[in-house]
Amino acid sequence: MPTLNWIGKDAVINHHSDVKFRTLTKKYTFSSISNEQLAMSNSEKTQPIANCKLLTANSDNKIIHGDNLEALKALLPEYEGRIKCIYIDPPYNTGNENWVYNDNVNSPRIRKWLGQVVGKEAEDLTRHDKWLCMMYPRLKLLQKLLADDGAIFISIDDNEQANLKLICDEIFGPGNFVAECVRKRRDSQANLSKNISPIHEYLFIYRKSISCTLNKIPAKINLKDYKNPDNDSRGPYVTMPCTNKGGSKYTVITPSGKEITEEWRFKEDTYYSLLSDNRLIFPKGGDGKPRYKLFLYEKQKEGVLPNTWLDGISSNQDATREIKSIMSELVFDTPKPTELVEFCIKLSSDKNAIILDSFAGSGTTAHAVLNLNQQDGGHRKFILVEMEDYAETITAERVRRVMNGYGNGKNAVEGTGGSFTFYELGETVFDENGYLNETIGIEKIREYIWYSETREPIAVETCHGASLQYAPQHLLGNHNGTAYYFYYEPNRITTLDKAFLNNITQRAEQYVIYADNCLLSDEFMQLNHIVFKKIPRDIRKL
Repeated sequence: MPTLNWIGKDAVINHHSDVKFRTLTKKYTFSSISNEQLAMSNSEKTQPIANCKLLTANSDNKIIHGDNLEALKALLPEYEGRIKCIYIDPPYNTGNENWVYNDNVNSPRIRKWLGQVVGKEAEDLTRHDKWLCMMYPRLKLLQKLLADDGAIFISIDDNEQANLKLICDEIFGPGNFVAECVRKRRDSQANLSKNISPIHEYLFIYRKSISCTLNKIPAKINLKDYKNPDNDSRGPYVTMPCTNKGGSKYTVITPSGKEITEEWRFKEDTYYSLLSDNRLIFPKGGDGKPRYKLFLYEKQKEGVLPNTWLDGISSNQDATREIKSIMSELVFDTPKPTELVEFCIKLSSDKNAIILDSFAGSGTTAHAVLNLNQQDGGHRKFILVEMEDYAETITAERVRRVMNGYGNGKNAVEGTGGSFTFYELGETVFDENGYLNETIGIEKIREYIWYSETREPIAVETCHGASLQYAPQHLLGNHNGTAYYFYYEPNRITTLDKAFLNNITQRAEQYVIYADNCLLSDEFMQLNHIVFKKIPRDIRKL
């Protein structure tokens, strides 16, 4: 398989593994309904169940402000392999640094990051080298977050289109390339110095694995066309021609007795099966060529197979008008149309999917998720990551307005409802010496230890909605026959000994036990299927 090489690749190819895990610090939660209404809604939907088990994975919508590389790493303990649809609109790298949305990779933050990761070579990088260095580790983490049956959609233009294809083939595998779609981004021609006006851009689609099957897009249906003049119990329908050039040729007899020889859409036995099922209509008083009934429920179920020419989707100019109507002024350059992201979500996910956008910009992806939930009653959740300072004033503010409703008079748009939690990137899980950062709290530490062992979100025992104390003897949980224990006390040194083992009541095939010290012999642990792991903390201070 051809691979792409560039200055700095050696430094970033495995950089995603070196990125430190960070916590997410909750700043606030916004809801479009009052606390009283929210409490009433929760009490109606959730009945207390004794000894029930709930995941700590937070189902709230999230908006995260911070470097998207570190934010993606922070999401792994809760979301690795769980994201059904990823849409990103990364910088197109046009060289234009004067937009609100910096479309170059020459921002101070990126320059600083390149200097730290690539080293002195970073001073000699072209803007294409910089873009590739920026994108590669982020795509590696996005691939980890994607579900096995999930898909990623990436908007791009000619500046980096060829480079993006090669690094996506390398990261996702060439066999997981689905399509490179072309869409019209402008309704009018661009007045450029070139002799040709570029009015298109691309949408790359990659899947995580062969288990990903894309959906058909719901057909656009004019309900006025569907009628039921003969009161068919199957509901309203339209009629479609039965003739088809190149089809099966035979003779049919109409109700009036007229013989018609044609090339038909159906084989002869299928034709008579449709006739007996009251699926055929003969116009002109029973004298015309037969037409078959296409019922509304069939059309709705059938859907449309999308192709690589995304015709009929709003342009970027439409998106600019949309955000101006939401925010009352143009606060963001080059937004993507909500309809485009809705298309991606409908193509790749279901009503309960988690949708991720790590280049959130103006918040279009959240808007698309909220629109679809409003349309079909879905429970999709969004996660947005935005590193720039407008994450609160533009990204989150747009989502608030979409949830609450915006516009006045005849231009008023009803709110979708909903809520989200706004986060900042918090402290690292480990300090600069490689020790656990104990200031982040036991919950975050336990979450990380469980994830590092199982690659799954940790479970918490709950009862009547209230969190209980940690399971007996510091048990984290049982996974594939192995019981994991995290024997940790913030203010004292813990020791794995037979006294600790005497308190373990849960039987397992194997035991993995974290503690500060161990007094058990290797022979005893091997005989009893015990694996000791030293807690990585500085116990000298204790």
